Amino acid sequence: MFDPTVFENLKVAIENQIYDLDNLDEIIHITNRIDRIDMSVMAREFALCFHRVGMEDVSVEFRLDASLQDLAAEILEYPGEDPACTLRLCFNMPIRDVDSECPQIDDILQRIWEPSVKPTQTISFIYGEEPMHYLNKIELRFHRKINENQMEDIPNLIEHALHTLTELNRLLESYGD
Repeated sequence: MFDPTVFENLKVAIENQIYDLDNLDEIIHITNRIDRIDMSVMAREFALCFHRVGMEDVSVEFRLDASLQDLAAEILEYPGEDPACTLRLCFNMPIRDVDSECPQIDDILQRIWEPSVKPTQTISFIYGEEPMHYLNKIELRFHRKINENQMEDIPNLIEHALHTLTELNRLLESYGD
């Protein structure tokens, strides 16, 4: 009989909890879902993107990845290998003043997450757009991979993401339009 991989088990756990917040609790709105097998490198990717209801300007994407090496170590039961996946969170928000807003965003992330790996902020814009707006993609990586032993951490991760969405929206509102 086929046993689901660590990737599949984590994907279902994340998916169920986030969909419950959308469908049952109605506190978020899911805006995108990705469930992909990359045949060129035999990797798996799953992502769910959502924002808080009434706060559409800032979104978060939960991204779960498993490489060929991760999947092979589990399926082929390599000795000494612990099957695991990579989890990243990506927050997306518009900003206007890179020099003042990015440090404040970093402060919010440091306060809420206390990350061991510094979050990255990648700024982009559309040339010729007036007034000038930037898109800030804020990526939060974790220092280790996760497996089923961290399943009980998923509700906490989601709660932290919701808190971060609220704080980033407050920051955005403080700048007005």
